[in-house]
Amino acid sequence: MLYELFTYLDRLDIPGAGLFQFLTFRAAMAILGALTISLLFGRQLIERLRAQQIGETIRDLGLEGQMAKKGTPTMGGLIILAAIIIPVVFFADLGNIYIQLLLLTTVWMGAIGFADDYIKVFQKNKEGLRGLFKVIGQITLGIIVGAVLAFHPDVTMKEEVPIARQTNLYGESTQQAPVFGQAEQSLKTTIPFLKDATFDYVQLTDWIGGSEWAWIGFILVVIFIITAVSNGANLTDGLDGLAGGTSAIIAFTLAILAYVSGSVVFASYLDIMYIPNSGELVVFAAAFLGACIGFLWYNTYPAQVFMGDTGSLSIGAIIAVFAIVVRKELLIPILAGIFLVENLSVILQVSYFKYTKKKYGEGRRIFLMSPLHHHYQKKGLHESKIVTRFWISGIFLAILTLITLKLR
Repeated sequence: MLYELFTYLDRLDIPGAGLFQFLTFRAAMAILGALTISLLFGRQLIERLRAQQIGETIRDLGLEGQMAKKGTPTMGGLIILAAIIIPVVFFADLGNIYIQLLLLTTVWMGAIGFADDYIKVFQKNKEGLRGLFKVIGQITLGIIVGAVLAFHPDVTMKEEVPIARQTNLYGESTQQAPVFGQAEQSLKTTIPFLKDATFDYVQLTDWIGGSEWAWIGFILVVIFIITAVSNGANLTDGLDGLAGGTSAIIAFTLAILAYVSGSVVFASYLDIMYIPNSGELVVFAAAFLGACIGFLWYNTYPAQVFMGDTGSLSIGAIIAVFAIVVRKELLIPILAGIFLVENLSVILQVSYFKYTKKKYGEGRRIFLMSPLHHHYQKKGLHESKIVTRFWISGIFLAILTLITLKLR
């Protein structure tokens, strides 16, 4: 809202109104706004949840310090949602299709997570929202996001046009500004590690002899990514500060990816696709980062509040959609490697248990317990040490993700 207001005032030559045209200024305001909202709204929400005795129901899994968490308020993901949505509404260009998509993702998955937490907390049903309804919600979101990115006229990209390098009178090469072709709708994405390499989702439907069906393959990929990453974030939310801290690291990396993808200069330098108007996502990423850091104020060990599915499902979906929008979804296995490992640990544990039970009559396990962070708890590591080491691993993966932009 403020962006539109100050844009109008700038047209009237009001002194200082043009400050809102600077992306970096609005991103800084978004992260400060998110931090402020998290700290202020968070305290009030926690007190209200405690007053209504809305606490987490804990199953005794034999983990150190686990039962001490009983009664800790949950549904703290509302703090994250408010700290993202409010600054974005105030400081971002709401006419930007990418901002609209990310806001829809935040509200959509936040509502699904809230329904799950509500059933667990208020209706005392430990199962929460049926898994089928969660999957339907994720699939529906994937269809919407995929269809918008495939067909909306404002979703375009430009590829750099090779030009002959000019020389001056002395035969020295002169530097020229990058030249990009016309903006066009495309289902291409950047392939990491390979120079001048892109993958076109049209190739997924070549076998049926028509590019007009490429959008189907693209939407299926979007559905898979959103489902996988949101569930990965949900599984990661098992220790104090683990999901929030990991997401903050990813948010910072996404902000950089959005900035370089929306800049002609950096897109040319890094030899990646230039995506017009995607730079606006830096404001969203800043709010996301501020929300995660602000939530950690109350969620670090020992946690005063848990984010619940309200937060974990929404932050996972945000990360997935954000990466898809800036055409860096093939980097998700690296960037969101913590979520991936947590997902795989559960899949491997369950699969191996069922296989050995069928073959030997007795189920066997790969890990002491899954998801992976509980395996380390069973080995006797303190919760805060596990979380810190996962954060360090997340930082390593984030740096590796950014390095891939140049290692091509």
